[in-house]
Amino acid sequence: MNKQELKSNIYFFLAAAIWGFAFVAQRVGAKYLGAFTFNGVRFAMGSLSLIPLLIYFKKNEKQTHEKKVNYKYELKAGAIAGCILFLASTLQQLGIYETTAGKAAFITGLYIVLVPILGLFLKHHTKLNTWIGAILAVIGLYFLSVNESFFISRGDFLEIVGAFFWAAHILLIDYFTKKVDAVKLSFIQFATCSILSMIIALLTEDITMYGLTKAIIPLLYGGICSVGIAYTLQAVGQKHAKPSHAAIILSFESVFACIGGILLLNESLNLRGFLGCSLMLCGMLLSQLKVSIRHSNKSN
Repeated sequence: MNKQELKSNIYFFLAAAIWGFAFVAQRVGAKYLGAFTFNGVRFAMGSLSLIPLLIYFKKNEKQTHEKKVNYKYELKAGAIAGCILFLASTLQQLGIYETTAGKAAFITGLYIVLVPILGLFLKHHTKLNTWIGAILAVIGLYFLSVNESFFISRGDFLEIVGAFFWAAHILLIDYFTKKVDAVKLSFIQFATCSILSMIIALLTEDITMYGLTKAIIPLLYGGICSVGIAYTLQAVGQKHAKPSHAAIILSFESVFACIGGILLLNESLNLRGFLGCSLMLCGMLLSQLKVSIRHSNKSN
């Protein structure tokens, strides 16, 4: 493993920890604000937190005709990524109203298995261990989310659908960060997601100062840490790593979320839930194992 790959791994691990505890912040914020309002404000905070970095890099950037052309592409790339981010984050926040932080994180973590599977449409090769991992993850999802009456709660279902959009988002970020600046891409996608969320919030939700004041700490954490810092760490890290390699480390966000839910929200899981989480985590890791080993061998 070279120095750049080690840096990427550190970025991913930090992002996973931040995102894991962000599920706690989102759960608390959901008590006071509608899903679109919460996401609109936190993604606005996230985009604003990147302005100092944009100014810093702008000073060191040579103003060439090529850069102007690239800026148009950056705007388009950021808008596309922002739309997918809007769909994924909306489904996640709507779902978290009706489930626990730990369950939401583990179900969202299905994107780790979905990334290489969806990669088939981009002509990526998917190995046998990925399919075995996917089967384990689905069995785990059954134990975690499906009750004895074969019923999946609305919150869990929204998280499942959202996982597909999170997988698409990782593939998009992998594609775009090879072509555009990661910080600019992050800024534009956050702004796009914020604008879309606030438009719907203004049309459908009751926004009050009381709710904003009560949710200020979750908003600050969700905006500055989860959005501004963690998503940028992901984008910068993926510039030098494969999406599947990123996914195996980012999968630990579900572990951090479960720990955060237990410690800060007094959430709990029964034996069935722990079995489901264990199977899902095994499936996530197994689906990436050979890819990770092969990538490591190439580096040595």
